Amino acid sequence: MKVFCGRANPTTGSVEWLEEDEHYDYHQEIARSSYADMLHDKDRNIKYYQGIRAAVSRVRDRGQKALVLDIGTGTGLLSMMAVTAGADFCYAIEVFKPMADVAVKIVEKNGFSDKIKVINKHSTEVTIGPDGDMPCRANILVTELFDTELIGEGALPSYEHAHKHLVQENCEAVPHRATIYAQLVESRRMWSWNKLFPIRVQTGIGEQVIVPPLELERCPGAPSVCDIQLNQVSPTDFTVLSDVLPMFSVDFSKQVSSSAACHSRQFEPLASGRAQVVLSWWDIEMDPEGKIKCTMAPFWAHSNPEELQWRDHWMQCVYFLPQEEPIVQGSAFWLVAHHDDYCVWYSLQRTSPEKNGRVHQMRPVCDCQAHLLWNRPRFGEINDQDRTDQYVHALRTVLKSDSVCLCVSDGSLLSMLAHHLGAEQVFTIESSAASHKLMKKIFKANHLEDKINIIEKRPELLTSADLEGKKCALDFKESKEAEPHPLWEYPCRRLSEPQQILTFDFQQLVPQHPVRAEGSMELRRPGRSHGAVLWMEYHLTPDRMVSTGLLEPTEDEGNCCWNPHCKQAVYFFSATLDPRAPPHGLQTVSYAVEFHPHTGDVTMEFRLTDTLD
Repeated sequence: MKVFCGRANPTTGSVEWLEEDEHYDYHQEIARSSYADMLHDKDRNIKYYQGIRAAVSRVRDRGQKALVLDIGTGTGLLSMMAVTAGADFCYAIEVFKPMADVAVKIVEKNGFSDKIKVINKHSTEVTIGPDGDMPCRANILVTELFDTELIGEGALPSYEHAHKHLVQENCEAVPHRATIYAQLVESRRMWSWNKLFPIRVQTGIGEQVIVPPLELERCPGAPSVCDIQLNQVSPTDFTVLSDVLPMFSVDFSKQVSSSAACHSRQFEPLASGRAQVVLSWWDIEMDPEGKIKCTMAPFWAHSNPEELQWRDHWMQCVYFLPQEEPIVQGSAFWLVAHHDDYCVWYSLQRTSPEKNGRVHQMRPVCDCQAHLLWNRPRFGEINDQDRTDQYVHALRTVLKSDSVCLCVSDGSLLSMLAHHLGAEQVFTIESSAASHKLMKKIFKANHLEDKINIIEKRPELLTSADLEGKKCALDFKESKEAEPHPLWEYPCRRLSEPQQILTFDFQQLVPQHPVRAEGSMELRRPGRSHGAVLWMEYHLTPDRMVSTGLLEPTEDEGNCCWNPHCKQAVYFFSATLDPRAPPHGLQTVSYAVEFHPHTGDVTMEFRLTDTLD
C-alpha cells in the first residue's frame, strides 16, 4: 500500500506531498498527527463515553444485544469505551494499516480482544453475512469522522453508506446530532487574508500606489476553509454584524445524504458595515435529548467560557464571502450555507433564496491564480503596510540610479518596490507558470508590463544571458514563513532569552557543506518547557529588520508576541522540561544545530543539564 505523506518544505514553508511505500516507518507520521491531541481532549473523551454508555443502556433496555460499529477507530479508544460500557461486541473499522496494527496491539494489551474485532478496510468495503466481516448489521453506530469543518473528512458519504449497508434502521448513533453555527463579521485583518489591498509606496517623487488587478478583486477566492483558533483573535480585530445563527443540523441516527444542499437563515444586522467574513463552528450532541454536548464555540458564544477546552484537532472556521457587501442595520438579509459532500461555503443574499430561485450556487473556485499561489498568511504578509515600509526604507538606502535589481521569490512584489524607488532595471524570477501568469496581471494593472522583466526559470539555472548581460548590484530575496505552527494562535511563555543560533550572509556564496552550531540556553523562568522555537530575522539594513518570529521584546512574565503572518519552526522535546524556580537552581539546555544548504533541512539535538547554586 502506498500513501501520500505531507512534508513541510523548510525553505518556503509550504506542504509538499511525497509518496511512501509499504516499507516506510509510519510511526513518526502517527506521532505527529492529531491523534495525540484527540486522545488528550478530556472534554471530547468524557462526552463520547457518556454518550456511548447511554446508547448501550437504551439498546440493552430494549432486550437487545449491543452490537457496535466504530468507523475510523484510530487507536480503538471509542471501541474500548463501548465494551467498558457494556457492549456485547464491537467492530472497529480502520482503513490506514499502520493505525489498524496499532489498534490491534492496544486492544490486546487492554484485554478486549475477545469483544473487539479490528477490520483493516474502508467502511464502504466492509461486508455483512456469515462469511463477511460482520455477521449482521450493528445497532449502535459510533464514529469520529469530523474535522474543523465537520464534513471535510468525508463524514457524510461514510454515514450515508453505513446506514444503507452496515447498521439497522433506527439505530443508536454517537454522536446523535451535529449543528453548524455561523456569525457574520466585518474584519479588515481577516479580509487581508483573502484579497490584495492597494499598497502604498513612499518615493522621492511622491506616493505611488500598487493596485490589484480587477480580476483579483472579482475572484471569489479559494474554496478551502481557513481554520484557526478564534479564541486567540482579539475582539478588536472584527465587528460583529449578526447574531450567532444555527445554519443546519445533521441527524446521524437516520439516513444521511451526501448530496449538495443549501440552508438559509434570515437575520437583521446588528450594525451597519461591510459584510466580509463568516465565522463558523459546530457542536455535537451525544444523545437524542441533547443533554450531552461537545461544542467548538469560541469564548464569546460559549455557554460557560470558563470551561473552554483547549484543542487543536478541532478549531473554528473562517469563510470569506465571494465579495464584500455593504449592509445596513435594520434591513433584512439571508445568510446561505452551501455544502457538498466535503466542503461548506457561504453567500449573502438580499432577498429570500427560496423566492428568487438562487438557492443552488457552485462551490467558489479561484480564477485569478493568486489564491493558488499565495496562502492566507502570505496574503496577510503582503498586505502588511508596516512590513512594506520596512522594505521600502531598506531598498531606499541601497538603491542607486544605475542599480540593476534581481528579485528571487515567486509571487513577490519587491520588484515593483525596486522599480518605484528608482532602479534602472528590474528582473524578477518566477519559476512557476502560475506565478508568472499572476505577476503579468499585476504588472499590467499597474502599467509596468514593459518596465519589469519576468524570467520564468529556476534561480539555480539563471545565466547572465537572462539578465541581458548585466550584473545585478542588488539581489534582494524575500523572506517566507516556516512550518509548522502559527504560534500567535497558541498561548505560550518563553523560559529563556532569545538567542542567535546561525547567521547567513546573503552577499556571500551559499556554503557547499552543512553549517553546524553548538551552544546552550539557560531556562530562567519556572514553567514546563515543551520545545524550542526557531525563526528567521532578516536584517534589511543595519537599522531595519523583519522578523518571522518574535515581534517585540517579551514581558517580564515571558508572554510572547509572534508574527501573525508567519509560521514558526517548533522542535518538540521528547519529554517536558520542568525548570525549578531560582534561586534553587537553573537548568541549561545544550543544543547542536546543523543546516544543510542544498536541501534546506535543519536537524537539532537538545540535552538538559542542571546548574546548582
